Amino acid sequence: MSRSPSRRRFLQTSAAAAAGTALFVPTVHAAGGDTLKIALVGCGGRGTGAAMNALGADNNVKLVAVADVFEDLAIKGLESMRAGFPDKVAVAPECVFSGFDAYKKAIDMADVVVMATPPGFRPVHFAYAVEKGKHVFMEKPHAVDVPGARSVLESAKLAKTKGLNVVSGFCYRYDAFKRETMKRIHGGAVGDVLAVHSNYLTGELWSRASKTNDPKEMETQLRMWYYYTWLSGDFLVEQAIHSVDKAAWVMNGLNPISAVGTGGRAARTDAKFGNIWDNFSIVYEYEGGQKVFLQCRQTQGCHGETNDHVMGTKGTAQVQRHTIKTGDTTWRPEGKHDFGFMYQVEHNELFAAIRSGKTINDAESSVNSTLMGLMGRDAAYTGQKLQWDKYITSSLSLAPKEYAMGENPVPAFAKPGKYKV
Repeated sequence: MSRSPSRRRFLQTSAAAAAGTALFVPTVHAAGGDTLKIALVGCGGRGTGAAMNALGADNNVKLVAVADVFEDLAIKGLESMRAGFPDKVAVAPECVFSGFDAYKKAIDMADVVVMATPPGFRPVHFAYAVEKGKHVFMEKPHAVDVPGARSVLESAKLAKTKGLNVVSGFCYRYDAFKRETMKRIHGGAVGDVLAVHSNYLTGELWSRASKTNDPKEMETQLRMWYYYTWLSGDFLVEQAIHSVDKAAWVMNGLNPISAVGTGGRAARTDAKFGNIWDNFSIVYEYEGGQKVFLQCRQTQGCHGETNDHVMGTKGTAQVQRHTIKTGDTTWRPEGKHDFGFMYQVEHNELFAAIRSGKTINDAESSVNSTLMGLMGRDAAYTGQKLQWDKYITSSLSLAPKEYAMGENPVPAFAKPGKYKV
C-alpha cells in the first residue's frame, strides 16, 4: 500500500502475474472426477443466488453446509437452493449453522466457500477461509473501512501464495459485452481518457422487520443491515460501488490521488433508517489531471439511470450501454445481450480454474475499487478533500466492540465538517 504500488495499473500487472502463475501448481485443486464441496456463508437473497450459480457451474459439486447469523434465514435459503438443485444439495440438518461463529463450521467442511454476508464481516470470513486453504467467491464490496480493506488485501496475497482461486462479485467484469467495450477503450478507441461520469440513480431500499425494531439492538441492525454503515459501508460502498469499479476499470486500475464530495440524507430523515445517507456526489482526481465524477442516489419517485460516460481525446463511450462513438461512427457489440449471465460466468470461470489447476485471483483489484468507494464516502462524510496516500493508512474501524445479540449503540449519521477519519 506504499506510494509506488498505489500508482500502478492493476490490470497490466495482473496480466503479468497470471502469466507467471501458469507454472505454479496450486496447493488446492481438483481433478474432473473429484466432488467439490461448497459452503454458503450468508443465506440472504444474494447468497442463495450466488450459491445456485456455483451449483450450476460444475457437474460434480455438492452443497454441504450453510451458515448465517440467523437460523431462520439459513433454513429459508437452504429450502430455496434445494428446490433449484435437489440432486446437488446435500446439507444434513446438523450442517445448518447459525450464530456469529457459524462461518467457521461451514468453511471447515468445504473446498469452495461462497461468501455473501453483509460486507462488514467480509475481512474476518475471508481471512479464515484463506487460512484454511479454501477457494472463495466473495460478494462485493470487501470491507466497510480501511483497516478491513487492508486485511482483505493481505489475505488475497496469502491466497496467491497458496494457489487458491478468488473471484469477487464485481459482476460487470464478467459481462462479455462490457469486456469487449473495455478492451476497445484500453486499446485506444476513444484516445486518451480525460474524464468519466458515472451515475447510479435508483429507488428506495427494502425494509425488514425484526422482533424489536429498535435501532439500538444488534438483531435489528443485522436484519436491516443495509441501513448501518458498520455493516454495509453505506450505499455508495455497497451498491454504487459497481459504478466506482467500472470507473476504476476504465482507468486501468490507476488509483486517484484525491477525492472530494457532498451528499446527505434527503429522504431518510427517521432514525429507523439507521445512519447511512441516500445521496452522494464525488469527484476523484488523478495524477494526470483526469477526473471521475460519480453521482448516486436512492430515492423513490426520482429520475433513474445507471450509466458510465467515458470522454476521450478521440471519442466517447458508454460502458453500461456498450457503445463507442468516434466522429459519425458508433460501435456496439453484435448479438443479443444477456444481462444476467455475468452472474453465472463468475462461477463458471472460478470452477474452471479450480479444475484446470491454474489460479485466478481478482481480489487485489477489487480491494482497490472498495478503497476508492470508501474514500469517496469519507470525503463526503467529512466535507474534506482526502488524499489517497494518506487515506489508505487510516486506522478508523467501524466494527462493534462485541459481536453479540443485545444492545449495540451506533453513531448518528455523519455530518460534514464534524465527522473525522
